[in-house]
Amino acid sequence: MILLVCLTACQEQTKPTPQVNKPNIIIFYADDMGFGDLAIQNPQSKIPTPNLDQLAKEGLLMTEAHSSSGVCTPSRYALLSGRYHWRDFNDIVHAMGESVFKENQVTLPRILNTNGYHTAAIGKWHLGWNWEAIRKKEVTQKVKAKHGKKEIEIWPAQAYDWDKSIPNGPLSIGFNSYFGDGTINFPPYTWIENDKVTEAPTLTLQHPKEDFALEGNWELRPGPAVKDWNFYKILPTVTRKAVTFIKNQEQAKEPFFLYMAFPSPHAPIIPNEEFRGKSNAGPYGDFVFQTDDAVGQILDALKAINADDNTIVIFTSDNGSEHYAYNRIKNYDHDSSHPFRGVKRDVYEGGHHVPFIVKWPNHIKPGTKSNQLFSQIDLLNTLASITNSDLPKGFQHDSFNFSNVWLTNTNEPVRETIVHNTWASKYAIRKGDWLYINNKDGYHTRIPKWFEEGQRFKTAKDTVQLFNLKDDIGQNTNLASQFPEKVKELAVALGNEQETETFEN
Repeated sequence: MILLVCLTACQEQTKPTPQVNKPNIIIFYADDMGFGDLAIQNPQSKIPTPNLDQLAKEGLLMTEAHSSSGVCTPSRYALLSGRYHWRDFNDIVHAMGESVFKENQVTLPRILNTNGYHTAAIGKWHLGWNWEAIRKKEVTQKVKAKHGKKEIEIWPAQAYDWDKSIPNGPLSIGFNSYFGDGTINFPPYTWIENDKVTEAPTLTLQHPKEDFALEGNWELRPGPAVKDWNFYKILPTVTRKAVTFIKNQEQAKEPFFLYMAFPSPHAPIIPNEEFRGKSNAGPYGDFVFQTDDAVGQILDALKAINADDNTIVIFTSDNGSEHYAYNRIKNYDHDSSHPFRGVKRDVYEGGHHVPFIVKWPNHIKPGTKSNQLFSQIDLLNTLASITNSDLPKGFQHDSFNFSNVWLTNTNEPVRETIVHNTWASKYAIRKGDWLYINNKDGYHTRIPKWFEEGQRFKTAKDTVQLFNLKDDIGQNTNLASQFPEKVKELAVALGNEQETETFEN
């Protein structure tokens, strides 16, 4: 019965929005950018974000938007598949890891591609490839490499046939093209175009230089690399590639979908020299500013080909800010998670409550805000509806259609609940103003001892947590013992949500 209700609801959500000319679509996906980093939604921010602020003024700012996970891979998978990640996995793709997608899985780029869109992915991938397919089986000896304080064994660069195509990458899920470095702090450290590397790695990178990242650690995993790989060139290079891609669409007869996944402001935190000192939040703030500048360059290219009026532009982030955010509070009085509790990885709001802006001239009213409960998984259904793209009959997904919210800014609720999760042991469910966590601790990232503000979060005696976010957006006071019936209601709702669906697409 529960499954039937879910499928019926999903089918009701897929009614298309009448649209004559298919709009282009750009999704800007920042990496580890916190809700409080955008100046337009945090008056206390020490980081200027002029292009993103302007984007919000010209579009819709969704203040209750969430990534599916508090970490990278699962959030990206969820956005592109329209499914909660936890139905299939929780962890990230590790160095030289396999793809998380099933063969022929329904995805946003595949749906749009089938509907006549030219689909492109540029920048960070971090959703896996089939590296085993190009590994030379005659090479049997791994090499030792340092990963932090540990020593691990990995395949050397010579263990791979770099002339071969690498299966199960972006092209396998519906993208026509890809350009990027895979993941900034994961091997292989080389450029990948479509399904081949542009230069064969010849050595094993363990640490790039004797120097340090400008803030935090390099966070690098050891592995195959080209000689003299320059991390500082990654963000400028993918930005230029995106600008070129946009300019090449001027004479195109088909609409385009660009998934622009920035490597920033994820660690290593390495803003280029011309951007240093542009914020009052240290190197991280400068890296956010550089990311904002990259958005501006790409939007300028869109205007230059007179395509901005018929393009849906979306900006969001894959999760909250990294744990270095705590030191920025002390060193720069800047809180990347403001006004929330927690950071990246946490099931508290700071881990997954992310910036979200959408602009579509002449369709979305400029300068509007929505406090509708929204998940990035809803992009698949919403964009499928707006573009009149077909979803397969019986396709099981968790995505809701928010096109009416975007186009009319209606206050009529679309989502009743949303599930939050990073690791397998901790889940939260939001329903209205209430949020339930099935664990007494919503942290994965520990707060530092010096963080006095954090000491207000007393260790809970209850085994679960309950918050009223309307009255307590900072999740300071656990109300579980005061409202046992609400705890029971939400616990049942969470269990039902977890049991409604199995993977069939």
